Amino acid sequence: MDRIGERKVESARQTIAKLNPDVKVNTYDVRLTAENIIEIMTGYDVVVDGADNFPSRYLLNDASVKLGIPVVHGSIFRFEGMVTVFDPKNGPTYRDMVPEPPPAELAPSCAEAGVLGVLPGIIGSIQALETIKVILKLGEPLIGRILAVDTTEMIFRTFKLRADPSNPVTYANRDLIQVRDLEGLCGPQMAH
Repeated sequence: MDRIGERKVESARQTIAKLNPDVKVNTYDVRLTAENIIEIMTGYDVVVDGADNFPSRYLLNDASVKLGIPVVHGSIFRFEGMVTVFDPKNGPTYRDMVPEPPPAELAPSCAEAGVLGVLPGIIGSIQALETIKVILKLGEPLIGRILAVDTTEMIFRTFKLRADPSNPVTYANRDLIQVRDLEGLCGPQMAH
């Protein structure tokens, strides 16, 4: 309550510092855009994705594919969530799972749909575990698999995800990928 009105990045930095003062937190208090995403992502081994809109997810996907950086994706909707690892060098990516965004009327915001308060903690904890597995090359990360969680029935299901051969945004084509802001335009941008 004492941080209402503070910037989220600063509040998160303070929370992490209180949990473990030895953790270095780099904050980026900017809107993610095509102009800054490559610079922000460069040098990191993995990205944890908590984006809540399609243009940001496609922007992150295209930059991660271009840079070859895995993304630990998590998303939530009402009482359901999912986690997967998009590793552009070793498996499918976000564009393989969602080639194009659904119409706006089929993608209500969290404010419209609501989210069970503990669900972000569940999904975030699974994302944290998958991130550790990717960094330490431990076990079998959720590359090419989607873990779906339905908390109303408390059912966990795993689905296979394969690369779409018609998707041009691949690590092999990374030099052709043009990272662009996608507000309303989520199609791939490729050099010709």
